[in-house]
Amino acid sequence: MQADPQPASRMQWLFGAIALPAGWRLGAGPVIAAVVLVVIVASALLAPLIVPHDPMTMDAVQRLKGPSEMHPLGTDAYGRDVLSRVVTGGRISLLIGIGAAVVSVLIGLMIGLVSGFFRTADAIIMRVMDSLMAIPSILLAIALVALNGPSIWSVMAAITIPEIPRVVRLVRSVVLSAREEPYVEAAIALGSSMPKILWQHLMPNTLAPLTVQGTYICASAILTEAILSFLGAGVSTEIPTWGNIMAEGRVYFQLKPSLIFWPGLMLSLCILSINLLGDTARDVLDPRLKKREA
Repeated sequence: MQADPQPASRMQWLFGAIALPAGWRLGAGPVIAAVVLVVIVASALLAPLIVPHDPMTMDAVQRLKGPSEMHPLGTDAYGRDVLSRVVTGGRISLLIGIGAAVVSVLIGLMIGLVSGFFRTADAIIMRVMDSLMAIPSILLAIALVALNGPSIWSVMAAITIPEIPRVVRLVRSVVLSAREEPYVEAAIALGSSMPKILWQHLMPNTLAPLTVQGTYICASAILTEAILSFLGAGVSTEIPTWGNIMAEGRVYFQLKPSLIFWPGLMLSLCILSINLLGDTARDVLDPRLKKREA
């Protein structure tokens, strides 16, 4: 009978022995990042069921109270439960981050495929993309929110538009390389339609870099939303987001630093986890790194 493994070997098995199809093994960092991200996302999705109080309910008697059994993280300047607001605030922040990443990747994929394959359209498309990239993303976001008013969709559009040119350039570079491959030339010679060549032969080559790019866009979008909300140019202040919570708490920072600490901690953990998983995806999906490890 095989001996029961020691506690140290159990931890090594848990964090270091997750085998991947290509022979990779995940270390402790990506596993912890995945667990943290799953907890944050799950708590945000289940916020209406698990938060102890309504995040919008005010109570002047309980304002700026410290941690207690009723309010584990205390209350803010309006007597609202900080724990409930921090957990609920993740819903909007994650919605904007994931939404901006998905929309920018999909739009950038379609434009990048056309730009990389059709030389006549490439010059026009890339000049438009270069023009968008020349505008600072924060200033563009503030301008769009100022024109359309503070709302979730205005902030999402303001964050998505500056990210599209980066995705287009990434997809275009992959397509420029892949279209010279023999299998693409063979498909053209056999008379395959352009949509079939684009989606069946060229688009699969972009999935790996787009997966990595999507994680970075998601993390950047969450951070940008927090910056815009902190500056007062993001989502309406009535809606709890991590940026809005920190913006309201900065007035009382010297009196109660925890009003900024807890949403800031959740924001940092979320972005750090997404970026770490993005780095891991890049290492796993990059064929050059696989060959180097072999």
